[in-house]
Amino acid sequence: MEQFEELITNIASIEIIDIIFAIGIIIFFRIFSSWIAYFIIKMFKWKEKSKKKIKENAFYKPLRLFLILLGFYLAIVFLRVPLKINNEAMMWVTRIFKILSIIVFANGLARSFSDNSSLTEKIRVKWEQKVDDSMFLFILKVIRGLIYVIAGFLVITELGINLNGLVAGLGIGGVIVTLAAQDTAKNLFGGLVVFIDKPFIVGDWIQMDTFEGTVEDITFRSTRVRTFENALVNIPNSIISNASIINWSKMEKRRYKLNLTIESDTSLEKLEKFKIRVMNMLQAREAIFDDSIIVKFDTISSNGLNVLICSYTDSVDYNSYLAEKEDINYKIMKILQEENIKLAYDTKTVLVKNS
Repeated sequence: MEQFEELITNIASIEIIDIIFAIGIIIFFRIFSSWIAYFIIKMFKWKEKSKKKIKENAFYKPLRLFLILLGFYLAIVFLRVPLKINNEAMMWVTRIFKILSIIVFANGLARSFSDNSSLTEKIRVKWEQKVDDSMFLFILKVIRGLIYVIAGFLVITELGINLNGLVAGLGIGGVIVTLAAQDTAKNLFGGLVVFIDKPFIVGDWIQMDTFEGTVEDITFRSTRVRTFENALVNIPNSIISNASIINWSKMEKRRYKLNLTIESDTSLEKLEKFKIRVMNMLQAREAIFDDSIIVKFDTISSNGLNVLICSYTDSVDYNSYLAEKEDINYKIMKILQEENIKLAYDTKTVLVKNS
């Protein structure tokens, strides 16, 4: 209370010219912060002619904020003598200024590794053939995480906390932390496995035991999958690393398969002609791999004669595959009609005994 009253007394006793000068320092840095930040970035980007791109630089806004903070700090330093600020208070002012500066520049450095920064685009072009997008985004997240961790340690150091004592304290509670973080560690390890093995990337259509959909994002802890019902599912990476995953997006070709059962009284001549026409129809299709076509008289059943039609198409997208499949079915039905071949159906004879 006495220190507060002393501060009020000191404020009342300082001259107007000192207050005006201190406010002038703050206003100067506030007004010219944009220009100074622009000039500093321009020094490093002297080939860049676009003012817009310079202002979009990751360090532009952090530099502006730092200069404004610097203005307040210098104003307090100037008023230290008139306000009779003691060494301990000034030490805390300096410490707060350093902590805020660390946070500001850490944020700027992390922003330079964001998805759409100029630095990231240069690295992406350089690594284009070596790293896929999912792995690249994962690396960016790791770098940003490390930047914030280092900044956190610097802030702790500025606060005067002994890191050795902090580490020792963590050692005492290490068992509790380890038990609590087991699931997190499993998910992080699972995420690392996903990025190393690369069973899928963002945008792939995958299927697991209970989930099927399109991968929207891969994070340290989980993978987000948009199901075909438009629901968003967060799957822990620990589950994914141990699951059997079908990646439908990696298909190079899709199989078309059809079993036709025709009536058993169909002549062999008609059957052979039907097979030849189906074979020719499939060979004429650009989307069908010729060496994969199979049209065979497969089995003889109690219902009729079974013909197996099988081939592979390069229409791997589901919609295009359905369209290809539908068109083939139409043409097969047309051949059946033109050859006057009837399909056989499962029939059963029911005998009713009169009592």
